[in-house]
Amino acid sequence: MKQYVFTILFTAAVTFALSWGVWRLSLKYKLYPGIRERDVHTTPTPRLGGVAMFLGVVAAFLVSSQHPFFSLFWVNPGPVWAILGATALIVVVGVADDLWDLDWMIKLGAQFLAAGVIAWFGELQIYSLPIGGLAVGSSWVSFTLTVLSIVIVMNAVNFIDGLDGLVAGVALIANGVFFAYSYMLVRDTGASTYFNLASFIAAVLIGACIGFLPMNWSPARLFMGDSGALMLGLLMACSAIAITGSLDPAIVGDNDEFGRSQLLGAFIPILLPIVVVLLPLLDFGLAVVRRMRAGKSPFSPDRKHLHHRMLDMGHTDRDAVLIFYAWTAVVSFAVLLMYIGTSSEWPGDYLLGVLFGVIGIAACLFLTFLPSRRGGRPVDPFEPDPRDSGTHLEDAR
Repeated sequence: MKQYVFTILFTAAVTFALSWGVWRLSLKYKLYPGIRERDVHTTPTPRLGGVAMFLGVVAAFLVSSQHPFFSLFWVNPGPVWAILGATALIVVVGVADDLWDLDWMIKLGAQFLAAGVIAWFGELQIYSLPIGGLAVGSSWVSFTLTVLSIVIVMNAVNFIDGLDGLVAGVALIANGVFFAYSYMLVRDTGASTYFNLASFIAAVLIGACIGFLPMNWSPARLFMGDSGALMLGLLMACSAIAITGSLDPAIVGDNDEFGRSQLLGAFIPILLPIVVVLLPLLDFGLAVVRRMRAGKSPFSPDRKHLHHRMLDMGHTDRDAVLIFYAWTAVVSFAVLLMYIGTSSEWPGDYLLGVLFGVIGIAACLFLTFLPSRRGGRPVDPFEPDPRDSGTHLEDAR
């Protein structure tokens, strides 16, 4: 475990130092777009925080290549280089969009290309679904499912990038829970070492988010932009695929060998990776349905994302962010507690996780709807948002 702690602290320190450097250089050389009508900030704010986060991630991977504890996944470096190459591609495209507003088709094409590099050259694919012994029977189905999953998660994370500290904090909580889950999952499947690529990626993302948040907390001095949000989504998808997509469904579904209750044990290994990005996925799905019902492109801009609705209900920007944190933590920890509760030492006891979820969701609902008494102004769902400080795939003109 101490190696993972070192990875988190090292990545956080490097990311923070680079974030400060990127901020200073961006101000010195005016590497930022002008103030837009929908922006909440009144002074030009750099959007290149994703560059610092990416370099922090790369530094962590390079250090791991020299550490004997991490030598396991460097024995076959193909997936690692594919992930880093795809991440570099998406960061370059994200930076170009943050500076010059690329056409959405270019960005979407780059996302599919990056996902294809990971699935094809890195051979990191969803080969099985740990649900009742279900295996993906076709290589092309596996490839397609993997690429679509990566692209969807990338866009889902990018769609919620609209408030200071929102994406970094949500990703920090989600990856913290996923790190604990992946660490325990490898232990429960009887591996000889608790180290795995999925846990390492989660630890690196935890460090990157910790290092970036001080520069991104409201009022933000630096935004992560498309480059940072898309990078987080890509690596979070890779982390989930690296562990759940390669699990032997027969082991997960075997209560005697895996030590899990059949009621939920076979479903949680795929449920929890989805739950940790539930809010971004929900926002993404609602946005696509809403825009298509209105006869618009799924990527046309509007101001009816979940965080916009929170602001319209009367929440301040910071309160809305904290409530998003609470929702992410409650749902993720509830499922994680249910996973812990299905262990062989505590067979089928989901009570703690269920109670935590019910009480936590009730508290989140209360906090979410409390400001509605003050009322929010009715808005056109496709009106440009004057407070949106993020940059998104759907910001195409």
